[in-house]
Amino acid sequence: MTFGRLERTQGPQPMSEINMTPLVDVMLVLVVIFIITAPLMVSALKVDLPKAEGASNMDAPKFVSLTVDKSGQVFVDDKPLVGDALEARLKQSAQQNPDTEVQLRADTTVPYGRVAEVMGVVQKAGLNRIGFVTETPTPLAPAPN
Repeated sequence: MTFGRLERTQGPQPMSEINMTPLVDVMLVLVVIFIITAPLMVSALKVDLPKAEGASNMDAPKFVSLTVDKSGQVFVDDKPLVGDALEARLKQSAQQNPDTEVQLRADTTVPYGRVAEVMGVVQKAGLNRIGFVTETPTPLAPAPN
C-alpha cells in the first residue's frame, strides 16, 4: 500500500476586494440622466406660452418669475399668491433691488385684461422692468417645388 504525500497545496484564495467598476458605471449613468433632465424641470407649472419671432432666452441676473395660468391664478416663483400677498411679495423684491426684472409668463388663453391687471400690480409694487416670456415658433418647412 502506497500513500501519497500528506502535504496539500493551497487552492486559490477568495477575492476580498470589491470590484468598483460596475458601481462607477451606474453612478455615471445616473449623473448623465440628472444632467439631461435638470433643464427640463425649470418650471413645474404647465403654461401654453405664446410664440413670437423675436423671442430669445435672455437670463437677467436678478428676476422674479410671475406666471398667470389658464384660470387666471397668479404664481410668483411657482407659489400661488393673490391680492395683498402678491403685492407684498413684489414690494419686498423691489426693496431688495429696484432693478429686479419681472419675467411674466401668461398662458395664451388668459384675457389681456387679466395680464394688464397683473402688470398694474407689478408697477404699483415699484418694479418697472417687465419681460414677457414667449416660445420661439417652429419654422415651417419650405414647400417643395
